Amino acid sequence: MNWQQIAASISNTLGEPFEIERHSSVGGGCINTACKVEGKGREFFVKLNRADLLDMFVAEAEGLLELAKPGVIKVPEPVCYGTSSGQAFLVLENLRLGGGSQGVMRLLGRQLAAMHRCTAGQFGWHRDNTIGSTHQPNDRQNDWPSFWQKDRLGFQLQLAERSGARARMLKKGEELLAHVPDFFLDYQPEASLLHGDLWSGNYSILASGEPVIFDPAVYYGDREADIAMTELFGGFSADFYAAYNEAWPLDNGYSQRKTFYNLYHILNHYNMFGGGYGSQAEGMMDRLLSDFR
Repeated sequence: MNWQQIAASISNTLGEPFEIERHSSVGGGCINTACKVEGKGREFFVKLNRADLLDMFVAEAEGLLELAKPGVIKVPEPVCYGTSSGQAFLVLENLRLGGGSQGVMRLLGRQLAAMHRCTAGQFGWHRDNTIGSTHQPNDRQNDWPSFWQKDRLGFQLQLAERSGARARMLKKGEELLAHVPDFFLDYQPEASLLHGDLWSGNYSILASGEPVIFDPAVYYGDREADIAMTELFGGFSADFYAAYNEAWPLDNGYSQRKTFYNLYHILNHYNMFGGGYGSQAEGMMDRLLSDFR
C-alpha cells in the first residue's frame, strides 16, 4: 500500500497538508482490511480491499452521506476514496468508541425511528450497493412487494441456484416468491430511509455516550426490515425496542414479517458462507409457507 498516495488524497479533500506518521491495523471486519492512520494530531479510519471493489466503497460513502442527511443519528463522515498500489481504499472519520450510559439504547431507538421517518417517493435507491460482500440491486419501484420479489428474495434465490443450492430449497423459495404480496394485504409500508444491514456489529457507542451506526447497505424500504435484522443476531436491548415503539409503533403484523425479512439475510449468508445457513433458510421458508398450505 502506498500510504503517501492516501495521505495526498486526504490532503486534497481537507484542503491542507496531511502526512501519515503512523498506521496500525484494526481488527473486527471479515470483508475488508482496516487500519487507523495518524498524523499532525489527526486520525482517520481506512478500509482496504481489491482495486476492482472500489465501487463498493463509493456506494458505502454515498450511503453514509444519505444516512447523515436527516441529522438525527451519528454516522462516520466519509473523507475520500480511491485506488493505490492495486488496492481500493475508503477513508472515514475515526470514531472514538467505548462509551456507554444509562438510557443510551433508548436514545438509539428514538433516533432510528426519527431516521425512518425520512421517506422517499419510491422504494429502492438511486444506485446499487452491497450487503456484506454481495451485490445488492436497488432498482427504484413504486410497489414494495414487487421490489422485494425482484431485488431481494428473488435475487438471492438466483444466486443460490448458481451456487448449487438444493432443488428443495429453490422450490420452496419459488413458492414463497409467489406469496410475497400476501404479506402486505393489510399493510402498506412507507419508503423509509434504511440502514439496510443493522445487526449488532454495525452500531456502537462513542466515548461521549452517543450512539453511532456504520457499514450500511442503504436503500428506501419498509422500516420493519431494519428492525427485523436487529433481532436476527441479538445485541439490542428491550429498552431499544420500547423506545422505538414509543416513537413510532410497529404494525401488528410485524411478528410474522420479521421472519420474512430476515430470510433475505440468511440466504445472503448462505450465498457467502454456505454451511448450515441453507438449512436455516429452509426452516424459515417452511414456517412462512405454513400459513398458505
